[in-house]
Amino acid sequence: MGRHSAAKPGEARALEGARILITRSPDRAASLVAALKEAGAEPLLLPLIDFERARDQHSLEVALDALRAGAFAWLVVSSITTVRALKELATERRVELRDLIPETVRVATIGPSSRRVLEAEGVAVDLAPEDVQSAAGLVAVWPSGTATVLLPQADIADSALAAGISAKGAEVQVVTAYHTVDYPADPARRLTAALVAANGWQAGELNEAPELTPAAARGDISSGRLHAVVAASPSAARRIHESLAPLRECRFIAIGRSTAAEAAALGLPVAATAKEPTPAGIVTALRTVFDTEGNES
Repeated sequence: MGRHSAAKPGEARALEGARILITRSPDRAASLVAALKEAGAEPLLLPLIDFERARDQHSLEVALDALRAGAFAWLVVSSITTVRALKELATERRVELRDLIPETVRVATIGPSSRRVLEAEGVAVDLAPEDVQSAAGLVAVWPSGTATVLLPQADIADSALAAGISAKGAEVQVVTAYHTVDYPADPARRLTAALVAANGWQAGELNEAPELTPAAARGDISSGRLHAVVAASPSAARRIHESLAPLRECRFIAIGRSTAAEAAALGLPVAATAKEPTPAGIVTALRTVFDTEGNES
């Protein structure tokens, strides 16, 4: 269905001939580009979203000062971009990210990838769901009882995480850590802090891939020359719907259940959902799709 030949299970270059669109900027897609090339695919870039520092930076700084002063028992980090935003603030203060978080504060995140990034920065993680790597997964394992919680997150973040934790007895303070914007971000406000180790969107040496315009991507979708598009967040799903739909034979690959749910709500058929937001997880999801199609042909 559009590829020269679908990969068979066990082949080293499982995605040979597949043209895969990544909706991230080059600096945040490097390791995924490398993994796709290694699997035989041709990665292409169409940056749709970007991230800027919180416009109300003062409120974020006040909240973090309160965290350092012992006002909160928990810090919840709901995305790797939140880690980047916090590290940027720490860098401006000429301290390490771990210096913003007292040892008495417990840290929770939504899954293993964010956990690895935090731990690489020297921040111990006390709670993270293993199976369902999402806000719902964290709420499911959150301990019941009274606790004060700081939740820095995106300006467009769903309220479900804060509401779910609050329902278990916690007192949650939400603060905007960063803004999700159309690409490209304002150079003066763009998040640029480098992480010690990231989950593949940010990590790795730069691997170049051609960058398409929305018009060029739509043309490739119409002609059947684009075989899959990868979305890392609900906001990316919305941008894909606005800029590229209908996707025709181009498979939509979601990273995480919330992204898949948003795509489905928009009427975008989801071909596969990556269980982990890593290059390996995404390649596995793509292999599942193309292996199945190859076996059917």
